[in-house]
Amino acid sequence: MQVSITTIDKIGEDERGATHFFSTSRTGQFIVAYRKEGSISGRHYHKGIAPKKNPEQIIIMQGKAVLNWKDICTNETGSVNITAPAFVEIFPYVWHEVISITDIIVFELNGLEDAKEDTFRL
Repeated sequence: MQVSITTIDKIGEDERGATHFFSTSRTGQFIVAYRKEGSISGRHYHKGIAPKKNPEQIIIMQGKAVLNWKDICTNETGSVNITAPAFVEIFPYVWHEVISITDIIVFELNGLEDAKEDTFRL
């Protein structure tokens, strides 16, 4: 498996807006990133050395994006449109980039230290 996109379940909605939920076993430092329309993030891959990058897990909290990916072992490629809220998993040895179609908010289930020793560029 290269990437997995899962809709985040809605548990309610009223005049204030919607409420969604997800579960994770991950703890520690996390990242919230605000990306502007047209910006590109990623353009790298992880080997899965860091536990929080095996797989990499992000949540697109708001907005729309495109995730382009390439399995560097098989050369298989793909592209998927993502509409928030969505839970995204990117597996080891999958080069990836996220292109913001609108302004987006991304919640990364890892910290900055997790990426230091496990981020590689082609």
